Amino acid sequence: MNNSNFGTLYLIPITLGDSNPHDILPLTVKRTIELLDTYIVENEKVARRFIKSIVPEKKQSELVLFPLNKHTEKNEHYNYIQPLLEGKSMGLMSDAGCPGVADPGAVIVKIAHEKNIKVVPLVGPSSILLSLMASGMNGQSFAFNGYLPIDKSEKKHTLKQLEKLSQEKNQAQLFIETPYRNNQILSDLIQILTPQTQLCVACDITLESEYIKTQSISAWSKTKVDLHKRPCIFIIQKSN
Repeated sequence: MNNSNFGTLYLIPITLGDSNPHDILPLTVKRTIELLDTYIVENEKVARRFIKSIVPEKKQSELVLFPLNKHTEKNEHYNYIQPLLEGKSMGLMSDAGCPGVADPGAVIVKIAHEKNIKVVPLVGPSSILLSLMASGMNGQSFAFNGYLPIDKSEKKHTLKQLEKLSQEKNQAQLFIETPYRNNQILSDLIQILTPQTQLCVACDITLESEYIKTQSISAWSKTKVDLHKRPCIFIIQKSN
C-alpha cells in the first residue's frame, strides 16, 4: 500500500524528436509539468527544452533536475528520491519517449515501489509499441531485445537465434541499433537472414520524415533507403 505522506512519482513521456508536443501528447502531460518543479532526467538539456516547449511560462531557474544515466552512481539513486520521501512529487523523464522502457529510469521506478511511493505512468509515445502497431507482425507475442552485439560473429549468431525464435514461437523480435550503424545493420540483415523472413524498419516515428515499411528480406535487398543517424526500430519475424 502506498504511503500517503510521500510524494507521487510521475512517469512523463516526451516526444520522439523535434515534433510539436501538443500534437503528440495528451493534456495530462502539460498539466502535470505545470505542477512539478523537481525531476529525474536522462538528459538535462533535452528535459529543459521539452519543459519549455510544453509550458513556456515555467521558470527554468526554479527547476531542480537530477541527472540519471550510465554515469550515475547507484548510491545517487536513493538520494534522488529524497524529495518523494519528504512529501514532494517528482517527474521522471527519458531523453525520448516513455521513461522506464529501454531507459535507465526503470531503476528509479523499482526503488519507488520498494519504498511504497505511488507511481503514475502518463500516456505518451513509445517507439517500440508504435513500430509494432505499424508492422503487421504478431502483437500478441513479441520481445524487445535492445541492442545487438557489435562483434560480427556474435551479431550473426544472435540474428539467426532471433529468427529461429520468431518462427518457433510465432513471436515478433524487436531490436535497435546505434543510429550511425543503421545502414550497416540493414545490410547485415539482408545478408544473414533467410529471403522469406519479414523485416519491418520503423524510422523517425511521429516525425515528418517518418518511414515505416514491412517486407521480405528478399524485397529489402532491392530497396534503397538511407537510415543513417535516424532513430530506428527493427522487427523480424519468420513464418512457419
